Amino acid sequence: MSVQLRRALTGDANVLSDLSFRSKASNGYDADFMEACREELAVTPQIIADGEVWVFEEGGKPVGFFNIRLEKGVLEVYSLYVDPDVKRSGVGRTLWAVLEERAGAMAAKAIELDADPAAVEFYTAMGCSVIGQAPSGSIPGRMLPRMRKWL
Repeated sequence: MSVQLRRALTGDANVLSDLSFRSKASNGYDADFMEACREELAVTPQIIADGEVWVFEEGGKPVGFFNIRLEKGVLEVYSLYVDPDVKRSGVGRTLWAVLEERAGAMAAKAIELDADPAAVEFYTAMGCSVIGQAPSGSIPGRMLPRMRKWL
């Protein structure tokens, strides 16, 4: 099967929105929770145009992506999602390796993100540590682990 890693195109927005929604839902959240997150999980053409979004494809189908932006010397990870059908297959690690390459190319001093609690184990395995908490952008009163990896 052919594998490709490429920059996202604005026309990928709907496919990536669907992927992020399915990936998040695979963590066991109920329908009400997922509906509350729908807007925050959406990938718009503007997000793709304004950020740096990379897509991992297998056989021409997007199976993972990330969205990053350099902010004050820190690479902020806005999203990193893997299709539930290929979780634990190395797609996430591949995306993370490219993300770190991009951080180096941008001379970032650290990588930071707000993690879904179900993803903390993955980010810890990638070298991140929990440094605090951040409010959820979707669920009032919900706090998310804030994580960092120094480069």
